[in-house]
Amino acid sequence: MTTTNKPVLREIEARLEQLRRSERKVAELVLARPDEVIHMRIVDLASAAQVSEPTVVRFCRAIGCSGFQSFKMALAQSSAATPSNEPFTLSELDTARDYTYKVFDATMGTLQRVRDTLDPDAIEIAVDALCNARRVEFYGFGASSPVAIDAQHKFFRLQIASAAISDPHIQAMSAMSLTPGDVVVAISQSGRTTSLLEAMDHVREAGAEIIGLAPNDTPVIRQCSIPIPIDVEQANDDSYTPLPSRIAHLAVIDILAVGVSKMKGAEVDRHLSKLNRGLQSLRSPD
Repeated sequence: MTTTNKPVLREIEARLEQLRRSERKVAELVLARPDEVIHMRIVDLASAAQVSEPTVVRFCRAIGCSGFQSFKMALAQSSAATPSNEPFTLSELDTARDYTYKVFDATMGTLQRVRDTLDPDAIEIAVDALCNARRVEFYGFGASSPVAIDAQHKFFRLQIASAAISDPHIQAMSAMSLTPGDVVVAISQSGRTTSLLEAMDHVREAGAEIIGLAPNDTPVIRQCSIPIPIDVEQANDDSYTPLPSRIAHLAVIDILAVGVSKMKGAEVDRHLSKLNRGLQSLRSPD
């Protein structure tokens, strides 16, 4: 199997420029025709790429596989685990089963692409800032507002003073009241919301940190101190389409909450256990 956690096709793309010229011929063929390569023998792949069989073996090892069979297994698993990358479209002929699968495929595809592009170093820096923050505020408008509320729910359970604010006036006043040692998480699916950018100006003037969750190379990402880019394609038509970016933002919030919980260790574990025991009395026994 591969020595990396990346899907094998992404691993090939990442290492393409590092391969020898002959190995690159194999790589380019695999990237162009992965579904066919799964069913090829080593002699077939060598012939199709116009290289020798030992070159195919060297290619497999160069991308982290122990051999040709290990490579084919990784390729099959990658193809099976990768949802369709086709854009989400609805047809008048779609049944409930059809659009159910389409919504799930679109969401899973988005989550996988975001996962593979997240920077672990940025996650670590953000987790450290959140764990040591005096206060954490989550700012989001529109579809990002429920994400901010969900984040506040998670972080106050981790014994961190937190708030979720979506009203622009209260957001501005709260931002002006922050101090160094506080942290704001600015959540935006467009990365260009003017009210959010104005609040971020106040946060910077107050000396607080800003973690940005937004598309790459947008004003929110450029103006925050700890950027975590989340790139998701959004539909431009007027028909209803699911909003996978919201799910991706929720997943990143979960990642940050898990990181903070891990850093806080046994103390927060005991607190969460206490909360869970206390909530049992509020639940029906049936």
